[in-house]
Amino acid sequence: MWVVVGAMAALARLPWALQRALGRALGALLRVAMGARRRVAARNLALCFPDLDEAARARLLRAHFAALGTGLFEFARAWWGSAAALRRGLVVEGLEHLEAARAGGRGVILVSGHFTTLEICGRLLCDRVPLAGMYRPHAQGALEWAVKRGRLRYAVAMFGREELRPAIRHLKSGGVLWFAPDQETRRGDSVFVPFFGRPASSLTSTHQLARLSGAAVLAFAHERRDDGGYTLRLSPRFDGFPTDDATADTARVMSAIEAMVRAAPAQYLWIHRRFKRQPGGEDPYAAG
Repeated sequence: MWVVVGAMAALARLPWALQRALGRALGALLRVAMGARRRVAARNLALCFPDLDEAARARLLRAHFAALGTGLFEFARAWWGSAAALRRGLVVEGLEHLEAARAGGRGVILVSGHFTTLEICGRLLCDRVPLAGMYRPHAQGALEWAVKRGRLRYAVAMFGREELRPAIRHLKSGGVLWFAPDQETRRGDSVFVPFFGRPASSLTSTHQLARLSGAAVLAFAHERRDDGGYTLRLSPRFDGFPTDDATADTARVMSAIEAMVRAAPAQYLWIHRRFKRQPGGEDPYAAG
């Protein structure tokens, strides 16, 4: 793993145009080499876009792996390289919503999903906002070191998913916290809520953090445009959030993330088994 980390640090210094070309080529290679993950992604697309014909889903699958390959170079550049080339053409929408939510020293939770653009767009937003993040700690020492060291180059703090108290203190002090609650983990309260019309086991973390901290909640969408630039989009705060109903609040968060996915479907992390837990215990990936 240390060799991989060293290779990523070296690749982060390549010219951005070359990284983009290599990323698309790497994505094509990964689509062939990662057979199990390709089948998971294909199954997810079939579950979430049943109205698309097989040819359209095949095109979307190819586009997803191209985005995935590019995203790996974006991760490397975010952690070890310069973001100067990526700032050109950057579009940021909705900063006024964040400023309004922070009025009076109130903390803000930014919720997003696991997109291939997650890392680089988080870094780009940090140019405008002092941002802290939550993440899932890694058992592999080299990877844990790389993740924390890389993200602390631009984030003001990083909290592991178990570090609830310091995260709440950060929010209560008026800080901004960004995290993506759309992947289930073994720990933490979860409920089944709709995601693309299917039940998906989803963490109630956003409800809990907002309830305990009094923070406002905004959706943070981000995407890589066809012209090579990036768009960051902040929504107005969720009115009346949180409520007393953790399930309803979690459904609202997942609905916002689903809207982000529909806006940039190739860039969502489809290789994750999002529907692996179902209320009846069936496995939607058994035939995938």
